[in-house]
Amino acid sequence: MNFWEHIRFFAPGWRDVVQIVIVAVVIYRLLLFLAGTRALQILVGLIILGAVYVAAVVLRFQMITTLLGVIFAYGAFALLVVFQPELRHALARLGRSRAITFLTQGGELEIAAEIAEAAERLSRNGTGALIAIEGEVSLNEVVQSGTEMRATVSADLLTTIFTPYSPMHDGAVIVRRDQIVAAGCVLPLTQFPVADKSLGTRHRAALGLCEETDAIVIVVSEETSKISIASRGALQRGVTPEAVRASLAGRRRPALSLQASTSDTPIA
Repeated sequence: MNFWEHIRFFAPGWRDVVQIVIVAVVIYRLLLFLAGTRALQILVGLIILGAVYVAAVVLRFQMITTLLGVIFAYGAFALLVVFQPELRHALARLGRSRAITFLTQGGELEIAAEIAEAAERLSRNGTGALIAIEGEVSLNEVVQSGTEMRATVSADLLTTIFTPYSPMHDGAVIVRRDQIVAAGCVLPLTQFPVADKSLGTRHRAALGLCEETDAIVIVVSEETSKISIASRGALQRGVTPEAVRASLAGRRRPALSLQASTSDTPIA
């Protein structure tokens, strides 16, 4: 490489600048997408493994290099399985317009207010509930596990569905845009170890669904009467109806973290 090529390297052309900006934006959006999820922890682990591999190559640790080489060779298939929920979510977002949200723009505030009011009533009465609001990833498989219905979202209807001993109180309600599309649905339980052993089936089911999809799940504890929000694989307990309303309306997304609290009564 001669002197002029060195100079050109420090004075990139417009194509180089455009490529650098595009790559930087993609990396930034990827980090935003992974922030707050378990996928970010896995990504950090992969980076550490990569650093160990480079160090092993530099230090000529042949056995470690060979073992890590085998892991990386077959790791791509494992990543497809591990990151399947995140990949499905990302592809769903890529294939849809930014203008389309999981709640219609016109009725977003109204629907959020109805769900928040229902959560407040259920909490006040000590009635357990599980309400899943569909995002961009379809919940059709979950809908098929319960009783399908078509009804406009309202606090009165949600409160009635979860009334003890009603036919569809045991399970989750699925909300799609401004419609309740199913009740009495079975949600997948989280596959990850949960440090807080006091978490009941409702909270574990809420975590399980939001680990696999981009749904937001509202949980009302039957024992403690506390309201919780599950989103992106994390759970925030003891939130207010105002926080539920703000989260669903999209005005803000609360920083969700798993917090210890009193136990929740598991459902059958």
